[in-house]
Amino acid sequence: MGSSVEVRKVGEEAKLKKGWFLAYKWLILRRFSQVFIIGIFLLGPLAGIWFITGNLNASLILNTVPLTDPFLTLQVWMSGRDLESQAVIGLVIVLGFYLFVGGRVFCSWVCPINIVTDMASWLRRVLGLPKGIDLSRTTRYWMLAVVFVLPAIGGQLYWEMINPVSIVQRGLIFGIGISWVAVVMVFLFDLLVSSDGWCGRICPMGALYSLLTPVARLRVTASWRDKCNDCLDCYKVCPEPHVIKPALKGESLGLGPKILDINCTNCGRCIDVCAPNVFEFAINFSDNSRISL
Repeated sequence: MGSSVEVRKVGEEAKLKKGWFLAYKWLILRRFSQVFIIGIFLLGPLAGIWFITGNLNASLILNTVPLTDPFLTLQVWMSGRDLESQAVIGLVIVLGFYLFVGGRVFCSWVCPINIVTDMASWLRRVLGLPKGIDLSRTTRYWMLAVVFVLPAIGGQLYWEMINPVSIVQRGLIFGIGISWVAVVMVFLFDLLVSSDGWCGRICPMGALYSLLTPVARLRVTASWRDKCNDCLDCYKVCPEPHVIKPALKGESLGLGPKILDINCTNCGRCIDVCAPNVFEFAINFSDNSRISL
């Protein structure tokens, strides 16, 4: 019961000070982004409006602009297959975008599985469940290596047969069917086995996208860290809480206010729940100047 009371208080001060919308703004925008992306893919098969064709792996906007997922492209390349010029163009476009905003933006703003894992994390806190197995954060990088090595050996895209992201999107387009199994398994894993385990410890897609983050210009930044009142709400809602401390408490160590850890998903929840408004999204430049968003 004590844990439930604690969860209800997370972000409560922010709601009182900033109002309900500003205390959930980035969460609402993320959910809108995820639902919107799913929706535009469904417009074609359900309503005959083909704004975009394909799926999250490979798509074409207005039959003109290609978009290709780096994760799938590397699997195809490792399998020994030739890459079409359109796929390469789509890869460059997507890579350019994620190199600017940070690769793990895919995890928090695009991936439909994020909705499932966020729900499991919320329910785990409400029920006061223990965190479960603490898997190493390097596990997903070993998974990533396996995902790329297997196509090189067998010539097939083995991961795509069980990839929850691909399964769920195919299910939404062609009928949910077995997709529910993937959703339920990921949900139960995060709820009962390992807290934030799928996205933070297992998913090889997240591992690859994290490697695109070091040069990203868009960062969550603790611009007003001197206002921090140590409420810890940001740590409680962050799926990767270890990324916060260097930016928030590192001034005495000469560390800047930008969250630089490649595991940060740029989800913005720390901004939402912070009553003193310590955090913000900012586009950072090499000369230490930045544009606040």
